[in-house]
Amino acid sequence: MADLHKLRERPPEAEKITINVGYVDLGHIDLLVREGFYSNRTDFIRTAIRNQLGAHADAVKQSIVRNTLELGLRHYSREDLETVKAAGRRLRIHVLGLASIAEDVTPELARETIESIAVLGALQASKSVKAALQDRIS
Repeated sequence: MADLHKLRERPPEAEKITINVGYVDLGHIDLLVREGFYSNRTDFIRTAIRNQLGAHADAVKQSIVRNTLELGLRHYSREDLETVKAAGRRLRIHVLGLASIAEDVTPELARETIESIAVLGALQASKSVKAALQDRIS
């Protein structure tokens, strides 16, 4: 039993959101689900979101370039931040998607190495790191 290792938990691949939908709109969604157009309400909502993102794809691409955003998943390890600190630099984190800061990053290291954070999507970090960077998160 001493050879057992705890596996690292995988970060979730999605962020849960809550929306309020009017009763009539909800009824329309339920009707489409009942008629077999969608497997459930979530399927309808995801499809609607993808359709809107597709309709605005060119504007999104232009905005990503204009705002110099990294697209997708971006993880910052303790080693990454220690390398930045050793080089005497500071990070400006701009991500569209998921930015995560490793659990072993101390609030002090985060403050020393991260100048600003702008995330369109989700930021995953310990509560203490988020608190330490609160004035730098937009």
